[in-house]
Amino acid sequence: MNSPPSFLARVRGLNPQLKLFLAGVALLSITGGIGESTFNNFLSDTFNLSARSRGFLEFPRELPGLLTALFAGALFFLSETRLAAFAALCVGVGMLGLAFWGASWTMMLIFMIVWSIGIHLLIALRSSIGMALAHPEHKGRRLGQIQGVGIAASIVGCAIVWLLMKYLEAGYRAMFFIGGVLALAAAFFLLAMGMPKAPGQRSKFVFRPQYWLFYLQALLFGARKQIFITFGPWVLIKIFNQPAYIFAQLWMVAGALGVMFQPALGRAIDRFGERRVLMADAALIFGVCLGYGYAHLIGSRFLALGLLYACFVGDLLLFGTNMARDTYLAKIALKPEDVAPSLSLGVSINHIVSMSVPALGGMLWMRYGHASVFLAAAGVAVLMLIFSNLISTGRGRNGATQDLPAYGVSRPT
Repeated sequence: MNSPPSFLARVRGLNPQLKLFLAGVALLSITGGIGESTFNNFLSDTFNLSARSRGFLEFPRELPGLLTALFAGALFFLSETRLAAFAALCVGVGMLGLAFWGASWTMMLIFMIVWSIGIHLLIALRSSIGMALAHPEHKGRRLGQIQGVGIAASIVGCAIVWLLMKYLEAGYRAMFFIGGVLALAAAFFLLAMGMPKAPGQRSKFVFRPQYWLFYLQALLFGARKQIFITFGPWVLIKIFNQPAYIFAQLWMVAGALGVMFQPALGRAIDRFGERRVLMADAALIFGVCLGYGYAHLIGSRFLALGLLYACFVGDLLLFGTNMARDTYLAKIALKPEDVAPSLSLGVSINHIVSMSVPALGGMLWMRYGHASVFLAAAGVAVLMLIFSNLISTGRGRNGATQDLPAYGVSRPT
């Protein structure tokens, strides 16, 4: 009996375009690990922001997310891979700008926005390109594999922060510089991609009433996401005084777990369906909300920090369930050309609330304490559970996929 091929043999046998894409994803994920584990501490140490100010800062930072569909539509003449290369370029320029001029509030805002433009364009493109490189029946598995590669690479970024900041006393400038250079390298890999089967041009804008549940899921995800991105780290920084390298270590733990969890999550989506996965996600998020909101009531600081660390890592892992929303859209799409612009519109929709929730959350924090923010987030989790239960992609009662077209539950007329 023939033995299964080795890991290196499987890598060598991959589609060349997938190899280039994974290289770009890996480099951008290292950049993400560096940026996400340092940016909140950078803001606190450099500008000494209050919770209210931190919340309001999310408006300009998330504004590019709201405009993602507009940006993608304006660049409709670019293929998805070229647009991804442009987005990586924005990430690199933004981080390099923060490295050299980030100590100025005005310059920090400018380059933070440039960085944010790139990040938000990449959110939709990563899923769209990844699904284009997958078999129609294995989209969830492919996205899980890509997520696994990205999280593994983010461990490297977090390790860079941990080692350089803790042991070599490197500053934020060095961190942002390294991240910026890696993002520029990612742009070259993405620019080298060629996908002849993909359309050279994309639809400028797509909005269809048939996709209403996807849009609503995007809206709720935006509220859930932004509360945790903004105020989860802020609990650890402002209430428990945790330094930047602690966040790097937590990202490394999440990354190590995510290497196994994300591909398994992708397989779970293919096997059990988006409805079950997203309902489980909502229930777990409810628990994370309670942990963040009430860990401070535990008498032991050691146990309280342990619970908060678990909430932080668990929340990072659960962000991966967003690919279930992407595969849901791919299954109900009336035609393949709808997927990429609809994913971009989904990013824009979730930023309608992403831009307002942090400001409201900051005011809640200042008036009623941080627990009130996460109590509100628990309410969002309940709504996520209710509407996830409405998802249907044509699966039978036993969970098996029925014989449907590759895109949508009926052929376009």
